[in-house]
Formats: sequence, structure tokens, C-alpha cells
Amino acid sequence: MDLKQIKQIIELMKRAELSEFAVEEEGFKLKIRRGGATATAGAPGNSTPFVIAAEPSAVSSPAPAPAPTAIGAAAAEPAEEAGVTYIKSPMVGTFYRSPSPDSKPFAEAGTKVTESSVVCIIEAMKIMNEIQAEVKGTILDVLVENGEPVEYGQRLFKVKSA
Repeated sequence: MDLKQIKQIIELMKRAELSEFAVEEEGFKLKIRRGGATATAGAPGNSTPFVIAAEPSAVSSPAPAPAPTAIGAAAAEPAEEAGVTYIKSPMVGTFYRSPSPDSKPFAEAGTKVTESSVVCIIEAMKIMNEIQAEVKGTILDVLVENGEPVEYGQRLFKVKSA
């Protein structure tokens, strides 16, 4: 299920005045709930917030796992390794390894970083956001390609903790 389909579901919920919607398909579960406590009757332009929860559902057969979708990607992370941490995306946007196309990357495999080291830039709504490591260690692997879109919580770098 992609973001476009989720937006269509939200629009349908608004038109039909539904307060909750849930769907499950191929090991992916999506639940959208509309908060109604803050809405006042008859107020024009009043929009109520949506709460979206996505999680992988239990699959009993040993079928191959489907490719993660935009929403399910963060929920389907592999187990943590001892002494290894991950620098994760704090926002949705476009990942850039360097400040400009002809500059050298902020961080590569083997680069030592501290908590305040800038490791990449994520562009969101035409704003370039410098992302700091927030961990001390050595970069083991860059998990995202330059110019690739990233999701909130997506793993960007694999780091061996110091």
C-alpha cells in the first residue's frame, strides 16, 4: 500500500464521516483513526486529526516476505546487532551524502564520527537539514543511495559504537 492509496482512504473517510478504518493485506496491517473529541458541530473548515498505525501482521505460512512499502519499511527492521547502532532519518525527505554534487561525502564507510558530526543532508520542502550522527563510533556502511527518498525512522548509516 502506498502513500497515494492512504491519502485516498483518508479522503473517503472524510466524505463518509467514518471515525475508524482498518485493512490487512499480505502481512501488512493499516489502522487509521480519526479523533472526534476536538470537533465542534457546524464549524466550517474544521478538520480533525488522523492517527495512523501501521504494523506487520503475523503470517503463519513460511511464504517469502513482500517488499516493504513506504509505511511498512520502518516497521520491518531486522534485529539489532551487539555493538552496532544505526543513524536513522529524523524526517521524510531526500537523502544527500554531500553538500553539493561535486563535494566529497560527509561520511563514508570507515569514517569516525562523534555525536555532533554531520553525516548527511535531508532535503524536506526545499529546506536542507544537516543530520548529525548523535552517536560516537565508526561508520560501517552507508545504507541509502545519494538522492534517494527516505522515510522517518529509516536506517541511514550502520555504526560500530566506540
